[in-house]
Amino acid sequence: MSEKLIVIGGTAAGLSAASKAKRRKPDMEIQVFEKSGYISYGACGLPYFVGGMIPDPEDLVSLTVDQMTRNRGVPTSIHTEVTAIDRENRTVTVKYLDNGQEQVHGYDKLVIATGARPVRPDIPGVDAEGVHYLRTVEDGIRLKNAVKAGTGKPAVILGGGFIGLEVAGELALSGMEVHIYEKLPGLLAFLDESISRQVLETLERNGVHVHLGTGVEEILTEKGAVTGVRDFRGEETDAGLVLVSIGVVPNSELAKAAGLELGIRGAIAVNDRMETSDPRIYACGDCVQMKNRITGEPAYVPMGTTANRQGRIAGENAAGGHETFPGVLGSMVTRVFDLYVAATGLAVSQAEAQGYKVAATVITKSDRASYYPGGRDNRLCLVADRKTGRLLGAQGAGSESIAGRINVLAAAITCGMTVGEIHRLDLVYSPSVAPVYDPILIAASQAMKQVEV
Repeated sequence: MSEKLIVIGGTAAGLSAASKAKRRKPDMEIQVFEKSGYISYGACGLPYFVGGMIPDPEDLVSLTVDQMTRNRGVPTSIHTEVTAIDRENRTVTVKYLDNGQEQVHGYDKLVIATGARPVRPDIPGVDAEGVHYLRTVEDGIRLKNAVKAGTGKPAVILGGGFIGLEVAGELALSGMEVHIYEKLPGLLAFLDESISRQVLETLERNGVHVHLGTGVEEILTEKGAVTGVRDFRGEETDAGLVLVSIGVVPNSELAKAAGLELGIRGAIAVNDRMETSDPRIYACGDCVQMKNRITGEPAYVPMGTTANRQGRIAGENAAGGHETFPGVLGSMVTRVFDLYVAATGLAVSQAEAQGYKVAATVITKSDRASYYPGGRDNRLCLVADRKTGRLLGAQGAGSESIAGRINVLAAAITCGMTVGEIHRLDLVYSPSVAPVYDPILIAASQAMKQVEV
């Protein structure tokens, strides 16, 4: 009898695991259970679907249930929730949400890819009609329908993280009045202050109202529907809808109930093979604890790129392979109107908390030759170990090209390069693409002046 693998969760990590396991061991019996109505979708594209840039939710879907089941030979079910794991008998209990029936399925190996869910604040009015979250395709459809229905009132966004800022930009471009409430004194607090300020100025220049240093104390309602918000200062703002975007927490309750070890923030603890505390059970994606690639310390950085890589490794190993996951740098990029913002590695505060004596440099340089039309300034911040010159982190803001520059610096961190070695890189030059001295080289040159080697 062939070995059976059950995968709990049918989005990025889960389907990567199922697909990889099937390729490695074609005779393996694999079954995927997904609680929602969609599999293999681009959750990071949801803000652009809500704003109308992406017209149809199906455009976000990479693989359908039929494609997984027929083309890849992996039976995949939607609207199916795994409610319990019996490790002793190696079974899972599955509830079929369309009819309420339950079945027990046996497994030889199990992959948990249950993802994460939005943080729900404990404030009055949070359950009112018109309060939205944005995590699943269904969330996106509900929010888009609310935007299209319109009330003529502003949209209020709780939280100034990447998703909140992306939705703010899309809603503002669609003509809505938008207010962002952020408890911290600045947006994207891990960024250098000059870059955070650049993000704020971009939002305000495009008509978004940003309320810093205050959160929402109450969501105001009338007859069960949102009418506005009251902040910690007692000030009120009218609202037709509220988007709660203050972070996510791992869906680890199923693993906890099964007695599996949990780590920071309640995420499932795994080793570098994506094995849980039960060697027959693997876990991957936004439900698991990760390792910071620089410090080696536990981290929780839920990202789609990470989920896909971890899923492939979990699937490979569940099918008998020997792959390992090296950890994360937390590399990320977003667009706020016409401003692109990216980061990788440690911020200054994070590096100092790890005991590093930090050298931080911020430079501004055009992304093209000075005489070539259409150039835009790129601001780069490098974070280095003052004692050794080793690059620990990088952040940037400016044109679309900032993503490529941060990718170069992510590779440099991965390879353990110093700012001196980065300064000696042979980077490309063409007036229409990059100046003779790329912003990366200028930043590295300035950082070299601060290191002690």
